[in-house]
Amino acid sequence: MMLMLVGPAKKDDEKGATATEYGLLVAFIAVVIIVAVTLFGEALNSFFQDMVTEVNSW
Repeated sequence: MMLMLVGPAKKDDEKGATATEYGLLVAFIAVVIIVAVTLFGEALNSFFQDMVTEVNSW
């Protein structure tokens, strides 16, 4: 009887842990994107502006 009571509670704990892990993963990816845009944003903007200028000159 005791195993039946403990089993479902453990399953719910794992769902909460999984949700927390996914939340941390999303936060980490967001930080990586923000850092990448901050570091490379100006260079990428310049690159694409040069491409636009080149295409418009045809």
